[in-house]
Amino acid sequence: MEMEQRFAHEVRATGRSLSGYVARFDNETRIGGFTEVIRRGAFGASLASGADILALADHDPSKVLGRTRSGTLELREDAEGLAFTLSLPDTQAGRDLVALAQRGDLGGCSFGFTVEADGESWNGDRRELRSVQLHEVSIVQSWPAYANTTVNLRNRNADAPELQLALMRYWLETAR
Repeated sequence: MEMEQRFAHEVRATGRSLSGYVARFDNETRIGGFTEVIRRGAFGASLASGADILALADHDPSKVLGRTRSGTLELREDAEGLAFTLSLPDTQAGRDLVALAQRGDLGGCSFGFTVEADGESWNGDRRELRSVQLHEVSIVQSWPAYANTTVNLRNRNADAPELQLALMRYWLETAR
């Protein structure tokens, strides 16, 4: 089975830890000759499997940014979609992404996946994804397919009490 990739955009910068949404649920997107929508729970089985999911730069396996196994990539489904937090490494790829994010030049996020058995349904040219196997998430420098996901760059722990109000204001200013 061939792995598929999907892109999303909107990037903001304030530090060295990326966070945001790789995919949003229930939003239609035109992919080539068809329309696609990702349903709530589509990533659930994949995340529950404990598989080691990579974070890459531009889908390039030689540019690993983090992984779930080491805890440098955290993925979770919530009511909005597939959320992530990524601690960027002090590598050339990591430094390049920080610089691009700070300038607002990143294209966005993407993810590579395969569809589980019975994980999709088609109605004409409309595809609904209900269950996918997630292989990787990528920070990309090009154009997104999904226009409603987010990436934010920060350098402090978001759970610190003194940051809660500032992060909420930042989120409201940058979220669509």
